[in-house]
Parts: sequence; structure tokens; C-alpha cells
Amino acid sequence: MRFATRVLLVQVATIVAVVLVSCIVFLLLGVQQLRAEAETSALNIARTIAADPEVRARVAEISADPGTPSAADLRHGPLQSYAGEVTARTGTLFVVIADDHGIRLAHPDPALLGQQVSTDYSEVLAGKEVVTWEQGTLGVSARAKVPILPPGAESTARGSDGSGAAPVGEVSVGFEPASVFDDLPALALAVGALAIGAVAIGVTAAALLRRRWERLTLGLQPEDLVALLQNQSAVIDGVRDGVVAVDTRGVVRVCNNTAAEMLGLRDPVGRPLSDLYVPPVVLAAVAEGTARDGVVVGDRVLYVDSRPVTREGRGIGDVLIVRDRTDLVALTERLESVRAMTGALRVQRHEFANRLHVAAGLIDADRVADAREFLGEQLARGPVDFPVAHLDLVSDAVLQALLGALAIEAGERGVAVSVAPDTLLGGQVADVEDVAAVLGNLVGNAVAAAVRGEEPRRVEIGCYGDGTALVVTVADSGTGIAVEDPFLGGNEPASDADGVHGWGIGLRLSRELAQRRGGDVWVIDRGGHRSDHADGDEGALGGAVFGARLNDVIRTPDEIRTPDEKETTTS
Repeated sequence: MRFATRVLLVQVATIVAVVLVSCIVFLLLGVQQLRAEAETSALNIARTIAADPEVRARVAEISADPGTPSAADLRHGPLQSYAGEVTARTGTLFVVIADDHGIRLAHPDPALLGQQVSTDYSEVLAGKEVVTWEQGTLGVSARAKVPILPPGAESTARGSDGSGAAPVGEVSVGFEPASVFDDLPALALAVGALAIGAVAIGVTAAALLRRRWERLTLGLQPEDLVALLQNQSAVIDGVRDGVVAVDTRGVVRVCNNTAAEMLGLRDPVGRPLSDLYVPPVVLAAVAEGTARDGVVVGDRVLYVDSRPVTREGRGIGDVLIVRDRTDLVALTERLESVRAMTGALRVQRHEFANRLHVAAGLIDADRVADAREFLGEQLARGPVDFPVAHLDLVSDAVLQALLGALAIEAGERGVAVSVAPDTLLGGQVADVEDVAAVLGNLVGNAVAAAVRGEEPRRVEIGCYGDGTALVVTVADSGTGIAVEDPFLGGNEPASDADGVHGWGIGLRLSRELAQRRGGDVWVIDRGGHRSDHADGDEGALGGAVFGARLNDVIRTPDEIRTPDEKETTTS
């Protein structure tokens, strides 16, 4: 049996029990009221008869006679007639008049006239009024007994000297139970009707409450909700993705720890998503029910996917899935740099093969002198002709190839790339991936800025060794940095000027890669000015200048040398 059905049955049983107890109490109170009304009516009738002057005179006369009146005289006497009239008029069970010895002077049964009453009359002859339910010759009845005073007496109270009027008899008036409870069936019927109405109202309210319960819980029972909560906790907290559930009013109802950490939320449950300082692009994704990639939050690059949730055709909110793509984007940046470097090496290999073919052709043609001259020229020119001025100042072949590849791509966009004249690098690059990712991103942003600048469009790169650390500077001839902090760039730049130095993703990743190695990426000059200074001055290009430091990425000459070379040098 479903929980809602059990609750409905318990509610109905409770309502029926309460109504039943209330009806019983009400009926008991009604019976008590009817009894009290019957006793009061009997008492009033008895008082009326006892106060009648003729009754008082007749009873006083009979009581004064020491003998016992005969039943025949009493049967046709005025008291018997009077009692019969009162009985017929009021509907009482009996009206009994007795003298001071308890002898019946009037009774519904003429055969009992002249006999002593069957119930105690001592209290009445003592001057007290008695109201009670007693068993008599006519059965159980609600009866009232009132003393009859002699004519002229006003009270049975006695003074200090013992004087006072003593009762000369009593009047007993009774109502049979059947007449007392004549109204009880109608009362019970009314109470029953009210009880049925109350039960009907209660059952209807319980049914409506059950329906409301199932609407609020979408038809789920408490045991289903418990299982759902357990499964939700196991699933939501067990996945690596962030999960945020928002209701139709935009209030966060579920948020696992992963999502809170990625979005930088504190106690989000129960608060509107718009009040949690999440990026506007996240709010737009929830409002539109779409997915957004490259969302920058803090030092993370996130992918957010919002989908509406419906149950039984009714929308109940949205679920936002958040994935951390920082490592993936960083890997993509590295792979892109490696791709560029690989392309440069492929060009270098092709160029080197061509030179070998030329030298071999000259030798085959017995033009040895020309071959020597050609090889000498190639040795002076370097391994390959990259369009990079002062590239010979970079001693590392891998770094040369990377700069050459970046220069080729920049040249396709009309930007000239050069190496700063004060470049000084006294070792070889050991960790090519991080260097390629950071340098490639900075140069790519600089080329984009230079393209939007004025002629001549240039980018200048400086490489410096500081022990095992590599320090690079990248300057461009663009218009400078328009945003306040390029490392906090939004996901959608407000203008073209805001986006010339990237969307804020690459710079964040570059800084993160550098900081992992104990270094950093920073802005040396925000630019925005033009200058005619000579090459080598960081302000000469007029655009922005970025700096980066990566620790433990260079092998010093001592580390490069083989053990035999070190031993020879020492000896």
C-alpha cells in the first residue's frame, strides 16, 4: 500500500474516531439536559400543586383527622379529581398527594388510595424539596417531592424557639423515561447528520491533501524520495563533473561540491543563481538552455551545459553540467605550439635536404671549389632561413625552430617577428612543451594585436637565461591593452579592442603553467603609445609588452656536457 494511501486511511480513521467520541459526548450531554429539564418540570408542577389553596386546605383537614380516610371517599374526592386533571393536562406519569403520615390521598391507581407511599417521605415532611429518579409502584421515573404547608403558612423555616409551620403532606410528581426522552431520537438524528457531514468534510480535506501531496512530490512516495536522495547523493557526489539543479524560479536546489568549487560558490542551495556572482554567460546558458564552452571562472576554463528538466510534461527546472576543461585547453595550447614547431622543423629538414642535394650535385660535377664555397655560405647563414631578425642570438635549436615557426605564421598575416638584440640565453631548453605553450600564446596574442595596429606591424621577442629559469618578453606594435586586467578577460569581449590580446583564456593558462613552475606571467607595459626609439627598447614598438618567467626549464652548459667532457675540463 502506498504511503499516501496509508496516510489517507489514518486521517479518515482519526476523523471518524474524533467525530464518534464527539457524538457520544454530545448525546450524553443531551440526555443529561433532558433529564434536568424533566426534573425541573416535575419540580415546578409539584410546587404549583403544593401552593394551591384548596389542596393545602384539604390536605391539612385530612391530616388533622387522626383516622385514616377510606379509599372509597378518596376515589371520588376533590384531590383525586384535581390530580387527574393535572396529569391529563401536563402529561406526567403520576401526581401523588399524601398526608403527613404518607397516606396516598390522590394517585393514578385508585386501588392504591389510602395506602402508604412506597418511597421515603421523611425529608419532604422535614420541609425539604427532593428531586430524584426513583423506582416506585409505577416504575422508574423522574420525580419531584414538595412539602404541602398548612393554609396561611409561608415557610417551613423554624425559629430559635422551635416554632414554625410543619408540612401537612407532600406532592410527588413524576415523568416516565419514555416521555422524558421523546426528543432524544430527533437529537440523535441531528447529531448523526452532523457527524456524517463532519466525516464527509474530513475525508474530502484528506483526499485533497493527498492530491496536493502527490502534486508537490510529483507522485513520489516518501520511500521513493528516500531512495532518490540516496541515489542522488551517490551519483552527484560520485561524478567528477559539477552538477547544479535550479528550479523554475531560478533558485539553486542541488549543488555538488565539484560545481561549488569550480564556480566559486558558497552555500548556494536555497539562493537564486543570479545572486551568486556567477559569470553572465552561465546565467545566459541557463536561461537559454544551451551549452557554452571556454567559460573563464577564476583560474579555470569551464564547459557548461544547461538542459531543462520536465516530468509528466511539466517543467520543473534546469540542470547545469559543469566540466573543467583547463587541462584540456592547456594541452591543446601545448599541442598547437608543438604542431607549429614540428612544421618549422619539417621546413628546416626540407631546406637542409635541398642544400645537401645542391652540395652533392656540385661535387658530382667535379665543382669541388664551388661546393666548398656553397657550404661555407650555408654555414655562415645558419641552418635555415627563417624570417626572424637576430635569430642567431638564440643558441637553442629547438627554440630557434619554435620562433621560426611562429614567425612564418606571423608573416602570413603581415607581421614581422624579430628577436631582441639584447637576447642572451646560455643553455638549452629542457621542457619544450611548457615553453612552447607560454611563448606561443604570448606571441599569438601579440601578432593579433599588431595586425590591428598601424604599419609597420612588428613583434619583438626577448629570451634571457637566469640560471635554470627562462625569462621572455614579447612586445607588439599594436594599440595597447584596453581592458583593466587582461588576465580577467570576459568570455565575450565588449569590443574589438578588448579582445586583441586574447579572450582571457590563453593568458590565464599561460600564467597557470608558469606558476606551476614557480614563475609567473605579467604585463610589463600596457602600451598605447608610438615611439621612434631604436630596436631593443621595450617601448619602441608602442604596443603592450608581456613578460614571463618559467623556472627549471633550461639546462646549463655544465649539465649539457658529458661526464667525459667534464673530466677532461677538470684535468
